[in-house]
Amino acid sequence: MYPLIRFAKEMLKFRKAPRLGPLEAHVSTHRCWPWDIDPWWELNNGRTLTLFDLGRIPLASRTELVPILRERGWGITVAGNSTRYRKRIRAFDRFTMISRMVGWDHRFVYMEQSMWKGAECCNQVMIRSAVTSAQGIVPPGQVMEAMGHGPDSPPLPDWIAAWIEADAARPWPPVIPPEAKLHLPA
Repeated sequence: MYPLIRFAKEMLKFRKAPRLGPLEAHVSTHRCWPWDIDPWWELNNGRTLTLFDLGRIPLASRTELVPILRERGWGITVAGNSTRYRKRIRAFDRFTMISRMVGWDHRFVYMEQSMWKGAECCNQVMIRSAVTSAQGIVPPGQVMEAMGHGPDSPPLPDWIAAWIEADAARPWPPVIPPEAKLHLPA
């Protein structure tokens, strides 16, 4: 189940926090609860991605993106991600989450998020997201201008540029192995 109560708590907690520029970091603290864990008593990998929403959405609010989305009838969606899991977060551990936008291209906004226990990084995700309207994807430069910033992105880090290039080469739709086709509905 989506952590609606935790989401509401984060939005209330940061409702009067200072506004952030589009490239500034939002920092928040969280706890790994029993309903977040897998059979090994550690933060479930899928739940990790859900909990990253608890950083991204307050970040969007603090950068003034949320009022622009509401005003224009736009939405925001995750269009891809790359995640690294390196250190375990166990039941009842407290951790710090850092969320920030790093730049954009002609279609997508790229955000980096990480979870930390003390000075040790436990995991990191790069999120590619899109702002959408009834007409399709809204160019990020247009979104930045609506937020009162310039339309030009800072250069994307090399590792994100390499991910974009690699992801563009990935086949879509995926190739279905012949033995799997036997189990698909007609």
